[in-house]
Amino acid sequence: MAEPVRVRRLTDQEGQRLQQIVRRGSASSVRYRRAMMLLASAGGNRVPVIAQLVQADEDTVRDVIHRFNEIGLACLDPRWAGGRPRLLSPDEEDFVAATATTRPAKLGQPFTRCCRTREP
Repeated sequence: MAEPVRVRRLTDQEGQRLQQIVRRGSASSVRYRRAMMLLASAGGNRVPVIAQLVQADEDTVRDVIHRFNEIGLACLDPRWAGGRPRLLSPDEEDFVAATATTRPAKLGQPFTRCCRTREP
């Protein structure tokens, strides 16, 4: 059976910083939950218990713990990617917005809403 995932031994500064984040609760919800995960793991709790405590997936808890063991407190700030690239250019977006807010009669259309018929 694999070794349970746990955080490495916290330094005094790391422990104080994590406790500060959890006690104040004013940090972003992501930082708060990740700090809770790390403190719970440092306290000897196992991944399933931590996941239930912070209402997260067990894999997410493991990822945060592994990331902390690699880079320290920097793991509290998510490094999310930018997502899917934009499909419309700013000019195309302006055109769509202008068309959507223009009355159909001005565009030479005889209707005010879509009039497609449904097929069974």
